[in-house]
Amino acid sequence: MEKKRPRLSLEELYQLKWLLGGALVLLAVWTVFYLDFEAWTLMGLTTLAVAAALVRPGLPALVPAWTHRLVFPAVVVFFVGDLWLTGQVLPAIVRLDILLLLYRGISYRQKRDDLQVIVLGLFLIVVAGVLTVSLVFAVQILVFTACALAFLLVINLVESAETMAPKSGEPGRPAWAAHLRWRRLAARVREVADWRVVTLGAVLFVGVVGVSALLFLAIPRFQLENSLFLERFAAKKARTGFNDSIKFGDVTEIQQDNGLALSVDVTDRSQIPAAPYWRMLVLDDYANGTFKLSAALRLTAFPRGESLASTVRGTSRAHGGEPVYWTFYFESGISRYLPLLGTFEQLRFRETQNFRHAAKLGVIALRDEPAAMTAYRVEGMNASDTLADASFALRLRDNKKPDRNTPILRMLKLGVGEPDRVKLQGVVREITGGADLPVAEFARRAGEWLAQRHAYSLNPQVPDGAGDPLVRWLVSREPGHCELFAGSVVLLARAAGLPSRVVTGFRGGSWNAYSNNFTIRNSDAHAWCEVFDVAAGVWLRTDPTPGAVTGPAEQAKGEATLARRLDRSWSARWDSLRVFWYRRIVNFDQRSQVETLKAVKVATENSGKQLRATLSEAVERLKAWLAAPWTMRRVVNLLGLLAAAVLAGWAWREFGRGWWQRWRSEASGGRLDPVRAQAGRWLRELGDFDRSAPETRSVREELERLRFGARATWPKPAPVFRRARQALRAARRGGRVKAS
Repeated sequence: MEKKRPRLSLEELYQLKWLLGGALVLLAVWTVFYLDFEAWTLMGLTTLAVAAALVRPGLPALVPAWTHRLVFPAVVVFFVGDLWLTGQVLPAIVRLDILLLLYRGISYRQKRDDLQVIVLGLFLIVVAGVLTVSLVFAVQILVFTACALAFLLVINLVESAETMAPKSGEPGRPAWAAHLRWRRLAARVREVADWRVVTLGAVLFVGVVGVSALLFLAIPRFQLENSLFLERFAAKKARTGFNDSIKFGDVTEIQQDNGLALSVDVTDRSQIPAAPYWRMLVLDDYANGTFKLSAALRLTAFPRGESLASTVRGTSRAHGGEPVYWTFYFESGISRYLPLLGTFEQLRFRETQNFRHAAKLGVIALRDEPAAMTAYRVEGMNASDTLADASFALRLRDNKKPDRNTPILRMLKLGVGEPDRVKLQGVVREITGGADLPVAEFARRAGEWLAQRHAYSLNPQVPDGAGDPLVRWLVSREPGHCELFAGSVVLLARAAGLPSRVVTGFRGGSWNAYSNNFTIRNSDAHAWCEVFDVAAGVWLRTDPTPGAVTGPAEQAKGEATLARRLDRSWSARWDSLRVFWYRRIVNFDQRSQVETLKAVKVATENSGKQLRATLSEAVERLKAWLAAPWTMRRVVNLLGLLAAAVLAGWAWREFGRGWWQRWRSEASGGRLDPVRAQAGRWLRELGDFDRSAPETRSVREELERLRFGARATWPKPAPVFRRARQALRAARRGGRVKAS
């Protein structure tokens, strides 16, 4: 009679349900890594508490019963206070959700509580899915889904099996928590699991995921975040160094981070400059070691009202030929100012945005710091080292009055005391020799003067003393970073009567050899300056930082410029997956989806052709081998191979199979002795033959002693198995089957 498959007891089902519920809580609260909300402390506390409850399920019983009655009012007070102090709706709701998951994760649960865990966790998953496009999150949501399905299955099994289940929240520890041993539970689950059903379920799950991925690539996508308005409730703060004011060292702090900041696709590589400068923000006002965007420049350069649109018209004119598209994937948590190479013809967001476009500054500012990756496509980009502003010279002439506090004069204002002004003018005379130099020549000489006196360092020391800190560094011999060099040239240019300003953004980047796109990291953060050339009517970019290439060489374009930036590291492999993910979810038009479907079709056709070619080649080789002359050497070799195969089969049957069974038994913790297992197989083989036959009756008794009896009563296994083989052969020859 076939043995009935063992099943988990009700106590073991409770234990498995506790494990899956804790796993769901952890997977849900870990979405904080992608949300970038101020919930790290709460997430860490939840992780530690739930992990402790999983390791020691009896710990929740130590909590006094009266504390459960205070949970609801305490949670309400926490949420109201959080909302009052922060004024941010979505982060407060997320923290409330984590707090509820914390309570459910460390208290004994009934079915209703288990379903609440799924709903609360699903809320965090949905919010993270709306506000992030992380590739790692895509893996996490698959794990959460599989775990949630298994959790629901166990909940139903418990409901159908329980008769006297302990109630959640009662004082005392339930029996299943007192007897829980995770290693023993894992062994029991492995013992009762039907691996055919598990494999089938896994295959079906993978198939559903695959079909969903194909549909995701093929079906036009709408913007989920616009539908749910979640981004309006998720406010984020720009990184120091990319906001409206910076102190010396802010940009350098960003350079210590090697995280990804920006990925850029371009349809024509020949348009990529050798030294790209991704400008973000212009700062004109200086005082006491701080550059900032003045209120006057904000009012004059930026339009008074925000624009609500998905398209921005630039100042560049359309050029003939095939249009060149630059697609930017700007990571969240960097800035609300968008990186650009220069002027452009048209910029298009993937969804409607609130923004302000300062065309004269070459700057676009979003209303809020993006809560997720921001994608935008630029057409007709003009990556130049100059920014045209023909009207600035006229405004400069009309506003050169000491009583006018205009943006024009702020770009001439030194912002230092009289002693420091005298020092700056002395340095200017040393640089120019008293001559009236062209703007480009003055900027070059000022950079050379600084490079001769200062080395580059990420950890500079500004000398102590009276006066302005930037001037103290300028006249010293201390090393400095990019902000100090750029700020010094701005002060020197203003001391020489030339309008100038600081620009922050990124410089350079690497070319990913796997995904063929530009990768810009936080370590590429940079600051440079722009000096106005009245004769040409343009702002001239100059980068005085040692090692920066200035002049025509930095505008060289083409494939040769990418060879010096080629990145084939492991981080580039990972970034290529991120870019592939971005390309699939960002949809400016149907071109990317059509290209994806074509790629899938071509890959399928090529795989089929390759398989057919391989099979045809194998058949041709077999035919050629058979048609070749059969010499004595070939015959001997063939007979030798056949004999070796027969010998290997016999050795496996006699020795290898038993060794394999013993090894499996040892690896699995010795659940079934190999001798007992082999005796059971022989009993099944002899089961179809008449038990009364003399050649099978005696050997059956010995096999049953080996299978079920104590080890001390065993006969020698090898002779018993030999007689069993002989009895089976004799029974087959006689055709004696058991009666029906």
